[in-house]
Amino acid sequence: MRMLKLLAVAGLFLGTYSLCGTARAADHGDGPNVAGDQAADLGDLYLFLDPNDNTKVVMVMTFRGFIVPGEAVNFTSFDPNVLYRFQIENTGDARPDALIDVTFDARTAASAPQNATIKGPGKHQTFTAPTTVANLSGTAADPTVTTDPASGISFFAGEVDDPFFFDIPAFGRFIASVRAGTPDPTVFTRGRDTFAGYNIQTIVLSVPRDLIRGDITNTKIGVSGASLRRTQSVGKHGVIKHSGKYRQLDREGVPAVNVALIPFARKDEYNNATTIDDSKNLFANDIVATLQALGTDVQHIATLASVAVTTGDYLRVDLAVANSGAGGGNNAEAAFPNGRRLQDDVIDTILTIIANGTTLGDNVTANDVAFRDVFPFLAAPHQPRDPGVVDDNTRN
Repeated sequence: MRMLKLLAVAGLFLGTYSLCGTARAADHGDGPNVAGDQAADLGDLYLFLDPNDNTKVVMVMTFRGFIVPGEAVNFTSFDPNVLYRFQIENTGDARPDALIDVTFDARTAASAPQNATIKGPGKHQTFTAPTTVANLSGTAADPTVTTDPASGISFFAGEVDDPFFFDIPAFGRFIASVRAGTPDPTVFTRGRDTFAGYNIQTIVLSVPRDLIRGDITNTKIGVSGASLRRTQSVGKHGVIKHSGKYRQLDREGVPAVNVALIPFARKDEYNNATTIDDSKNLFANDIVATLQALGTDVQHIATLASVAVTTGDYLRVDLAVANSGAGGGNNAEAAFPNGRRLQDDVIDTILTIIANGTTLGDNVTANDVAFRDVFPFLAAPHQPRDPGVVDDNTRN
């Protein structure tokens, strides 16, 4: 009953309060299990209309974070035992209505691309595409983009600059001060982007909106991401084999619901659960308890809790709200929580809500490098520096 009352309060505030989504940090290493499985460890999910053509929906899934430039060749292979899934919801409930699955074949050489197989959203819609190969030169390779003529879906997979920007240590110190009863916002004066200078693996899709919206009159869709793994074994003569069903290891929707709101003891359980489980209140009490411990009042608890409970943990975008501007879009009307764009500063939003409406930010207001203005929009990966170059690229 307490949870139902909170959600009722949420209904009153969601129409007038600018935030209906919450984030603390990226999803990197949010649970014990995926922290030890880099290929399946999801980072962030982004969802926005292509600012160059609003009839296309861009979906970005990042994973295997904190790759330093000097390890690009070793750490940028795509695991053939992992399936990356985009779950699409277009009827307003918690159940996915369509899937786009991406898998990769085995890596055969450091300088050769892997082939990806993209299945969906229709049952018989499948195409293949090469990845973009990372290198150790001073200049990153141009992104390899493949567009399927049958579906109109464009695809990119490869190493990029990690698009997330946030000061993790400062946030941790702030939360510790709140729990100690002496909130100290001055910890944010350091203003250092924990993700600056690091690269990450990514899959980016550009999908015609009419291919995934369901009813042609529908203007809103939700997207969540998941990683699934199947068993690997060593066969005769050292040949690696994989078999069996794919099992979900990680998921993401609204930025860092698991990292921010789910207790440590239940993080693996959350990653293995579904959006339908969310709607059945499986984690509702834990979300409320976490926010209460941080001193968040009933009004703001209701706003935050509703995101991961009522219709599942999805990013949701309104197809009728135009997205425009450089770097994947920057007009205020299309900002998070209307989907999530690369430039949206979700951290300042959530800090303000946790502080019960008092304006608060982490002083990291933009990515360390500029985003591209065209698909796949993410910035090129950081490359090894030339001799004699001194830089403060990583900002821990």
